Amino acid sequence: MERAGRGMARERAWLESSRAGDGEWRLTALGHWDLKAAGALSGTLDRFALDGGGAVSLDLSRLDAMDTVGAYLLSMLSDRLKAAGHGVDLSAIRPEHAALFDAVREVGPPPVERAETHHPILDMLERTGRTAVDGLREGRDLLSFLGLITITFGRLIVNPRRLRFRSVMFHIEQTGLNALPILGLLSFLIGVVLAFQGADQLRRFGAELFVVNLLGVSILREIGILMTAIIVAGRSGSAFTAQIGTMKVNQEVDAISTLGLDVVELLVVPRALALMITLPLLAFYADIMGLFGGAVMSYATLDITFGQFIRQLHGAVTLPHFVVGLVKAPVFALVIAMVGCYEGLKVSGSAESVGTLTTKSVVESIFLVIVLDAVFSVLFSFLRL
Repeated sequence: MERAGRGMARERAWLESSRAGDGEWRLTALGHWDLKAAGALSGTLDRFALDGGGAVSLDLSRLDAMDTVGAYLLSMLSDRLKAAGHGVDLSAIRPEHAALFDAVREVGPPPVERAETHHPILDMLERTGRTAVDGLREGRDLLSFLGLITITFGRLIVNPRRLRFRSVMFHIEQTGLNALPILGLLSFLIGVVLAFQGADQLRRFGAELFVVNLLGVSILREIGILMTAIIVAGRSGSAFTAQIGTMKVNQEVDAISTLGLDVVELLVVPRALALMITLPLLAFYADIMGLFGGAVMSYATLDITFGQFIRQLHGAVTLPHFVVGLVKAPVFALVIAMVGCYEGLKVSGSAESVGTLTTKSVVESIFLVIVLDAVFSVLFSFLRL
C-alpha cells in the first residue's frame, strides 16, 4: 500500500490510499476526524495530492469518530478531488456518520465574498434614498405616536382622576418657571438687536419712529413664539428625552409596563400637558421682554421715550397680531413634548444611545417647529389674519 503524494508523512494515519490495477484510487479515512484534530487534519489535507488521474473511491467505514468539523473537512477533500478531475464515489460509511456527512454536504461550502466596487455617485444616491426612506418611516412612527397620545388624552378626559396632577405641576415648574431667566435674557437681547438693526435701516428714510411698528409686528407674530419654541425645544425637549432614556437604560420603563401601568399615561401625557400650559405663558413673557429690549434700544439710539414707544405700538399692532402668535404655542408645545418623549422611549439601553437620541430629538423638534410655523404663516395669510 503506497501513500498518496510521496512526500506526505503518515501523520497519525488519518488518510491512506491505494491504487487498483484499473487505475482507480481507494482512499480510506482513519482515526478521529473531529474538532480536536482539526488543525493537524487541515495541514494534512493542504499537502494531500494524488499522482495521476483516475476515479476515487472514498471509504469512511473505518473512522473511529467524526463530528461536524470532520465531516466538513471530508466534504472539502471530496470537492478538491472533483476539482482536480477525479470522479469521487462514497463507497462505504457507517450509518451513525452518514446523516451528519449528508447534512454537511447539503449545506455546501461557505459563500465566497466578492469585493464590492463602489461608485461615489451611486453611493451618494443610495445614502440619499436611504435617508429619505428613514425620514418617511420616522414621520409615520411619529404620527402613530401622536395618535396614541391623543387616545390617552381622550381617556383621561373621560376619567380625569387618572391624571397625575402632581406630576403635571412638577413639569410646569421645570419647563416654565425655571426657564424664565434664560428666555427673558435672550428675548430682551433679540429685541435690542432688532431695534438697532431696524433703526439703522429706517434712519436712511427718516422713518425712525416706524421701528416700533417693526418690533411690534415681528415679535408678536413670529419672533417671540418662534424663539420661545426653539429655546424650549433645546432645553425641555432634550430633558424629556434624557430623562425617559435614562429610565429605559435603568429598565424603569420595563418595570412600569410589568406593573400593568400605561407608560404613555404615566410619562408622556404629564409632560405634554405641562408644556402645552407653559409655552403660551412663556411666549407672552418673551413678547414682553422682546418689546422691552426694543424700547430700551429705541430710547438709547433714537431718543424715543417709553411713552412714545407705547403710543406708537398701540397704533401699530392689533389684537390679531398678538393672538396669531399665541395660537401657535400649544401646537408647538405638543410637537416638542411628543418628539422628546418618543425619542426617549426609543433608547436602546446604552449611554451612547441616550446622547444620540437626545441630539436627534432637539434637531427634529426645531425642524418641525419651523415647518409648522411656515404652515401657520401660509394659513394665516390665506385667512387674511
